[in-house]
Amino acid sequence: VALAQTLVILTAGIDLSVGAILVVSSLIMGNLAVISGVPVALAIPIGIFVGGFMGFINGVLVAKMKLPPFIVTLGTLSIFNALKLWYSGSESIRNVDIEAQAAGLLWFGKGFNVGGASLTYGGIMLIILAAFLWYVLNQTAWGRHVHAIGDDPDAAMLSGIQVNKVLISVYAVAGLICGFAAWIAIGRVGSVSPIAFDTVNLGSITAVVIGGTSLFGGRGSIVGSVLGAFIVGVFNTGLSLAGVDDYWQMFAAGCLVIIAVALDQWLRRASQ
Repeated sequence: VALAQTLVILTAGIDLSVGAILVVSSLIMGNLAVISGVPVALAIPIGIFVGGFMGFINGVLVAKMKLPPFIVTLGTLSIFNALKLWYSGSESIRNVDIEAQAAGLLWFGKGFNVGGASLTYGGIMLIILAAFLWYVLNQTAWGRHVHAIGDDPDAAMLSGIQVNKVLISVYAVAGLICGFAAWIAIGRVGSVSPIAFDTVNLGSITAVVIGGTSLFGGRGSIVGSVLGAFIVGVFNTGLSLAGVDDYWQMFAAGCLVIIAVALDQWLRRASQ
C-alpha cells in the first residue's frame, strides 16, 4: 500500500482511500471464491480489477474535474467504506471457510525458512514489486512524467506531457496495487473482514514521508518507501511487545506523522 501511496504523492497528491480499496478488493475476492463458488483464478483478477477501477475513479475526479486530491479521496473513502459494509453485510469470512473452499487466497501467507528466519511469499512479492516500480519510475518515460508533474504540472503540460492521462494512470495503477495487496493481505491475516486495516491509510502516508518522499511532489523513491514501511512496522511491533496500550500506540503514530512532515518541510526549505 505504501508503494501505491508513493506514486500518488510523487504527483503532489494524496490518496486517503487506499485502505478502503484494499478491503473492498479483498471482500470481492473472498465472497466470489468462498460464497459464490467462483474459481480462485477468476476471483482474484476480478478483485484486482475492481481495485484499479476505484483508483481510476479517483484519477478522473482529480484530473478531469480538477478537484483537490485530498477532498476527492476523503469523499471516496466514505463511499468505499459504505460499499464494503453493504456488500459484505458487515460479516467476515472465516479462515476455515477460506481453507476449505479457496485455499489459493492464502498462498501469499505461506513461506519458508532461510537461516532460521521465516520468509513469506508475500515478502518476496514486495521486493519484486518494489524493484519493478523502481525501474518504471527511474528508467521509463512514464516515470519521468510522474516526477515532472509533481515538480510543476504547468511546466509539464507546456513541455508536451499529457498531464490528465498520466494523473489518471497513476491513481489507476495505485488502485491495482492496492487490489493486489488485498490478495497478500488475505494470506497474511488468514481471513477477510470489512473492518480490517482501518489504520493502513495513516501507516502508508507515514511510511512514504519517513522514506523521504516529499508531500509537495516531485521528489522521492520507492526504496525509501519500503524502508519507511519497515520502520513503521518495527515501531508498531516494538510498542506492542512493550505492552503499550492501543490508544498510546495511535498517539505515537500521530506524532510520528507530524515529525516526518515537519522534517520534510525543513529539508525543503533548506534545499531552496
